[in-house]
Amino acid sequence: MTETNNFKVEQEDHIAWLTLNRPEKRNTMGLAFFREIGEFFDEFDRNPDVRVVVIKAEGKSFSAGTDLNEAASLLGKGAADERETTRLDILELQQGLNKIEKCRKPVIAAVHSHCIGGGIDLIVACDIRIASKDAVFSIRETRIGIIADLGTLQRLPYIIGHGWFRELALSGRDFSAEEALRMGLITRICDDRPALYEEARMLAAQIVDCPPMAVQGTKEVLLYSRDHGVYPGLHYVAQKNAAVLPSEDVVEALTAFMEKRKPLFKGK
Repeated sequence: MTETNNFKVEQEDHIAWLTLNRPEKRNTMGLAFFREIGEFFDEFDRNPDVRVVVIKAEGKSFSAGTDLNEAASLLGKGAADERETTRLDILELQQGLNKIEKCRKPVIAAVHSHCIGGGIDLIVACDIRIASKDAVFSIRETRIGIIADLGTLQRLPYIIGHGWFRELALSGRDFSAEEALRMGLITRICDDRPALYEEARMLAAQIVDCPPMAVQGTKEVLLYSRDHGVYPGLHYVAQKNAAVLPSEDVVEALTAFMEKRKPLFKGK
């Protein structure tokens, strides 16, 4: 197990569990949080033994958002050079969460209790989101005079559509796990945290059972198609398949089917 002031990481078979580990601060996100999470996801992306990442949290809240005491240090006194420094600092913080989305391995967020502000920025960079029924969400920045700047405004409309999104972003109101399920932010609700983590484990295991190159290629094509459009996405997937087919895993899948056994995929 690897542990820092903000996280602990454990690996179970091909599943990496990244736990937000600042429970005494309700897992608020200080400046080091964004650097560390980027470093972890760089490692997950490089590590062939990791095929899925699950993000969960210790303590009473999944995350109460950005640590406002630390964030205040980013504010200058209004001089042009200080405003430019603030811009560069925000871009650096964004990079930490961008690396979640760019990681080739699928990422599942398992959310309990409060997921506020920066917590939304975090989970919308993930591929799949599930929650316990006590989860409460909010794009809280609007209520405290801030424009959300770490990914929510860019990613969430693609997940839930502009109708729901604009209501939530402009009002900053709280919304429940049931609402999150109806709008498509999350895909499953669990009764409690043990059930939540078991559901995350089962979902991750289903992904692990698939050929890793196909899973990772699918994620890359999804992101490319979102950002570039339908026809560029079609050209990209044709190029992608031409590059990876045939693979050893495809041959193994066909052989296992004919031999009526479970395939053993190696990511080759």
